[in-house]
Amino acid sequence: MLRFADLVEKHRDELAALETWNNGKPYEQAAKSELPLLVRLFRYYAGKNCNKELGVYYVNPSFFLFELLHPSNYYCSGWADKIHGLTVPADGDYHVQILHEPIGVAGQIIPWNFPLIMFAWKVGPALACGNTIVLKTAEQTPLTALLVAKLFHEVSS
Repeated sequence: MLRFADLVEKHRDELAALETWNNGKPYEQAAKSELPLLVRLFRYYAGKNCNKELGVYYVNPSFFLFELLHPSNYYCSGWADKIHGLTVPADGDYHVQILHEPIGVAGQIIPWNFPLIMFAWKVGPALACGNTIVLKTAEQTPLTALLVAKLFHEVSS
């Protein structure tokens, strides 16, 4: 997921142009707002600190979403390194353990508005939890999803 985020940064101009062709939004919005947000989301779901210089960690997801839109000095630490089993205390001679395991295939439907951000919000958590994804884009806005799939293929090979 981290290599994917790096590839998105590398192909930022191409993705921003496709996002503009996809649904007619301004190029500046795609290039300067949505693509950096996509990169930060995938780095967050990958479990790495989003800002390596400061090294400040927090885990509150609602505050993180606020931070993505209004960045300040607080940055994230992510999901993938936080998914593990928990042992729960129990009365008597019992061992209770909660295991977080992949559920298998996750079907993801991406709407036409903000297709890249919706992609990140749906695909990032599913991948971070170890699931396989079947993605269905809106028929009006498939272009960025096709390029993103190509980038994922490039990362995996």
